[in-house]
Amino acid sequence: MAVRAEITAITIDCADPRALAEFYRKLTGWEIAQGDDDFVYLGEGSIQLAFQRVAGYQGPGWPDSAKHAHLDFKVADPEIALKELLAAGATRPDFQPGEGQWTVLADPEGHLFCIAAA
Repeated sequence: MAVRAEITAITIDCADPRALAEFYRKLTGWEIAQGDDDFVYLGEGSIQLAFQRVAGYQGPGWPDSAKHAHLDFKVADPEIALKELLAAGATRPDFQPGEGQWTVLADPEGHLFCIAAA
């Protein structure tokens, strides 16, 4: 038996949902759809990013075999996107696998994501 389900949201645990939603709003251009101090939804399409407050949250390490899931994004110009994301609070870890095909970044709370040329 195969259950056929449609994904509606990807929820990311964090310390400050509104601030992290604002970071990803700058990355995606999606608008905040709804939220409160503990939970914020970003985007109005068929899939949303959601941010959920977790008391004492600490982001994953990198590289670390216990890392959490990460998001991949395509961008028109990776160099410009990198500069803008760093200015918005992202960090660029020293360890960069992929031989230049993508860039690994961490959002302001340490969640990993990658950018690559569209």
